[in-house]
Amino acid sequence: MDAPQPVFDTLIRNALVVDGTGGPRFKADVGLLDGRIHAVGDLGPARAAAVLDAQGQVLAPGFIDTHTHDDRAVFRADSILPKSSQGVTTVVVGNCGISLAPLSPLQAPPAPLDLLGGAEDFTFPTFAAYARALQDAPLATNVAALVGHGTLRVRTMEDWSGPADPGQLRAMVRDVEEAMEAGARGLSTGLAYPTNSGADTAEVVALARAAARHGGRLAMHVRDEFDGVAGATREAFRCARESGAFLVLSHQKVAGRANRGRSSELLRLYAEEGAGVPFAIDAYPYTAGSTVLDPAFASQSSKVLVSWSLPHPKAAGHTLAQVAKGWGCTEAQALERLKPGGAIYFHMDEADVERFLAFDRCMVGSDGLPHDVHPHPRLWGTFARFLRVYVAERNLFTLEQAVHRMTGLPAEVFGLAGRGLVKPGCHADLVLFDPAKVRDMATYEHPGLAAEGILEVFVNGVPREAGKAGQFL
Repeated sequence: MDAPQPVFDTLIRNALVVDGTGGPRFKADVGLLDGRIHAVGDLGPARAAAVLDAQGQVLAPGFIDTHTHDDRAVFRADSILPKSSQGVTTVVVGNCGISLAPLSPLQAPPAPLDLLGGAEDFTFPTFAAYARALQDAPLATNVAALVGHGTLRVRTMEDWSGPADPGQLRAMVRDVEEAMEAGARGLSTGLAYPTNSGADTAEVVALARAAARHGGRLAMHVRDEFDGVAGATREAFRCARESGAFLVLSHQKVAGRANRGRSSELLRLYAEEGAGVPFAIDAYPYTAGSTVLDPAFASQSSKVLVSWSLPHPKAAGHTLAQVAKGWGCTEAQALERLKPGGAIYFHMDEADVERFLAFDRCMVGSDGLPHDVHPHPRLWGTFARFLRVYVAERNLFTLEQAVHRMTGLPAEVFGLAGRGLVKPGCHADLVLFDPAKVRDMATYEHPGLAAEGILEVFVNGVPREAGKAGQFL
């Protein structure tokens, strides 16, 4: 006699399951119990406290945003809404060498750490303190965290213009080890930024080796994404090879007027340098990037849109050219007057963006900046845009391939056991969406518009609107 079916917490009937493996879709019911997927298949007479009829729409694992700066945003449901509204159930924070911990400065943090907030927001003197805060908080999404190289340098060094001395390096290695023991997923670095650019390759290798001893990843914003991008990418592979760390190449791009088409060069480089080095990349589906105000970035861009300015907040949403004209000065002068601040830089070519996204080890990462006054639309639109433009309109991927890049692949890369798949025993992170209607609504003019076509989101079995079921992973 068959054992009786349990009474599920939630039973999702009549779903078209895209399970995150890249395999073909199939029709099934999915039963959720105690925060996990308990059963997948024809569940016939099964009973549940709540029943959701999917009506043939797609049920997939919750999306994993592999590249975020949500370190502080995750503590507030409204701040993390840009992600949860897209079907994101897990965010990877602490990218580009920028992490909220371990740091408790007495004065305003320097750029680019100020992308996360002011001195009053950096309140975690150890990574363990940050981890405890995440464990105790009512999170709307799951959080996996990296420890930032830039944060470690600001914590340890008064002068960042050169490599760390032996004592400073030992202190940073201890901080990496403390972070890994407290649950960090690895180390990130942003060698293009002033807080990191003084570091030599040996410094990065030493810190990455400390992370790798604990199974950690090395996520690298390479030293140069413009003319020197090939050499910078080779350095990243060298760091991974010498440290033994799994390499994640962050927000892959070739930027600047002279570099259009060089994505093909980098793809060849991946084949040359990647032999024997476990690695993956992430990218976002836009031709504009966004970071702190920087004259080097501005000089390589066809247009610069101000995203925030501390001394001139009303400039947000205006182009640098408009601000300069209004002030009767040059754009270079206007940029300096706007600091500290951030900007959106139009400096990539669509064909290069598409080549990176098509790479078979490419994950999707928004690189959204949640505290910008006028953010890049990628904050609210990345995952919906990826499905709309590159699946529905351009057929660059099948739906199954696209979902895998947003779910199963990042779960594998970051070691998120039991995530990224629709299988019995996995955590019940799920998104139900209409593939014919899913659409990003956020634009450069109106960046705060939620995506359409996302019907329901579950985080550890709890519907998004109920919230507060996220976990520190």
